Amino acid sequence: MASACATAVLPLLWTSPASASTASAGVTYQLPFPCGEKWVGSSKSSAHTAGYEIDFNGSATDGDADLGRTVVAAAAGKVVMSEYRTTDGFGNVVKIQHSDGTVTLYAHLNSRSVAKGASVKQGQKIGTVGKTSAKYKLAAHLHYELRTSAGKIIPATFNGTKFSYPNQTLTSKNCGGGGTTGQKPATGGNKYTATQVCGAGFKEIDSATLKGQGRVVLLYNASTGQNCVVTLRNNGSGKANMTAYLEVKGKKRQTDKGSFQYYAGPIRAAAKSTCVKWGGSIGSTKYDSPFEHCG
Repeated sequence: MASACATAVLPLLWTSPASASTASAGVTYQLPFPCGEKWVGSSKSSAHTAGYEIDFNGSATDGDADLGRTVVAAAAGKVVMSEYRTTDGFGNVVKIQHSDGTVTLYAHLNSRSVAKGASVKQGQKIGTVGKTSAKYKLAAHLHYELRTSAGKIIPATFNGTKFSYPNQTLTSKNCGGGGTTGQKPATGGNKYTATQVCGAGFKEIDSATLKGQGRVVLLYNASTGQNCVVTLRNNGSGKANMTAYLEVKGKKRQTDKGSFQYYAGPIRAAAKSTCVKWGGSIGSTKYDSPFEHCG
């Protein structure tokens, strides 16, 4: 499991952990990771003063293997903080306020994908797993909290069920809404899904929208260790100039480029335990990832 994670105090959002309450039934939180991924959560760190904070890793003994993996919003809401903090132990941190006033917090991020004031959907990518901290030496992990509107840390729930403190292994059901997870086809007449294009055994682990024109999708096949990238159009009529690419760290980038009706790709490459850079474009709108998904 990750090194002990220090719980920092943020202005106006900290109160005593005594008399912790449960979150409103109006919001159903999901695991803050892409659909189908399995993660191990632990609240055992001595720095977890409220007792309800959770450190997440891909396994119980993975060290820095999770560095760069995708973190998504546990529920829809508004980003009320996205910054690197030097006055506490959180490093890169994102906080999202939800419709019932509760706040989810995601700390030690390697990168942040959303800015303060942005509205996010459940399942939308908000950053990547990291180990950033101005005060502490940490192994890569996600520090996650659920707080009341008054700032009190309360027991986390996922898919309507309270986390089984102090430890639990969970599979993400965060398969909806933000255009970053799930197995939905493109809209507007494109009949294909990313998994149909990449083939049996591939599961979607990340994606990025292309300003209403479509999206670029990254998939992974756990049995073969292969990644796959495909760019999907929303519009199923006519054609558009499109690209899809996949670059395994240390190897030459593979690209599919042309005028296509439905999709560019698939680009497949073995990348087990190796970081990848991926992306694509439709017309002049493009997405380029950093090197990530290194597990």
